[in-house]
Amino acid sequence: MKILKIHGAEKLEGTIRISGAKNAAVALIPAAILSDDTATICNVPEITDIDALCNILDLLNVKVKRATESIVIDTKGMQNNEISEALAKKLRASYYFMGALLGKYKKAEMYFPGGCSIGSRPIDLHLKGFEALGATVKQEKNKYIVEAKELKGANIYLDIASVGATINIMLAATKAKGKTIIDNAAKEPEIVNVATFLNNMGAKISGAGTSTIKIIGQEHLHSCFHEVIPDRIEAGTYIILGSLLGNPIKIDNIIPEHLDALISKLKEMGSNIEVGQDYVVINSKDDYKPTIINTAVYPGFPTDLQQPFTVLLTQANGQSKVTETIWENRFMHVPYLNNLGADITIKGQTATIRGKTKLKGGEVVATDLRAGAAMVLAALISQETTTITNAEHILRGYEGIVDKLEAVGAKIELIEI
Repeated sequence: MKILKIHGAEKLEGTIRISGAKNAAVALIPAAILSDDTATICNVPEITDIDALCNILDLLNVKVKRATESIVIDTKGMQNNEISEALAKKLRASYYFMGALLGKYKKAEMYFPGGCSIGSRPIDLHLKGFEALGATVKQEKNKYIVEAKELKGANIYLDIASVGATINIMLAATKAKGKTIIDNAAKEPEIVNVATFLNNMGAKISGAGTSTIKIIGQEHLHSCFHEVIPDRIEAGTYIILGSLLGNPIKIDNIIPEHLDALISKLKEMGSNIEVGQDYVVINSKDDYKPTIINTAVYPGFPTDLQQPFTVLLTQANGQSKVTETIWENRFMHVPYLNNLGADITIKGQTATIRGKTKLKGGEVVATDLRAGAAMVLAALISQETTTITNAEHILRGYEGIVDKLEAVGAKIELIEI
């Protein structure tokens, strides 16, 4: 088990450089197996989710060469092997191999994916999309066997604008015959990044970033070089940190447009923030106004920033509300915040936060990735020492978090027991 020990109440000053986007990289790596040659991806974050995906590539007999922030994936000797339950359960994004293998080999065998326990996360939309392309789906306990004699383009409407389903269907359709249209597609920047990658390999995809994506299937995809976009969730987490403790903090290597919802909400609260072309500079304040947020699909307020943002709301003067519309189990951080001194109540899918409250130290648990980030922020503003167990969750999505925080003055250490 990994533990983070944090000594709080320190003002932070300096620059934090943002890494490549986790949510893009974990889709780009499975997408790379659609190449008939090699694919080079740079700005890849060095996080444990990437390690887990590389283990799956090894199982598929794909050659992988990793260097600092880059990965070269060579598929020339690839084999379509069943992806084991142990590997699939390591992360949710393992399911992208289902769409990629179906597209390349017309067959995929793998187990139900893992990931954070933040609510019901079925893959029905993915499977319906595969069936629309001509595949049959068989389920044997937790294992799925998806196969087709031939994949043919189709018109597919998503009942929910799901990021995972949009990408997975796009992967399968990239080598299907004819034209596929995905309506009510998710619009997240990570989807645009994946579509650009596929197009760089010779795919024909248009409309990524809008609600309608069109794919004209191609028989062969060639080698390419591609860069992962900056991580908007990591950036948002550290921007929130700057709002709490910045003296000031500069968050560098970002795409501000990807953070419009967060930056707008911070300005509404009275934040002292300067937005540059690829950075923000932010100072902490003592007089934040309370606010109301509702999580929403992009470009709305990100569900992945809801938990860290709740920590900031404990320091606002008055009553704030957070309504979670994406996942039904994403308030698991709240009891631990209350243990540290917060005043938060939950009714249904809405949390009411009454501030301003001083947070004290204590022992808390990172129940999932973004809840873990919330615990880190709470610990950094607390008056004492906080111990965060299950820190493995945090390391899944935040590259070099200890080094980055120490560089701006935080007192933090990672302990393995």
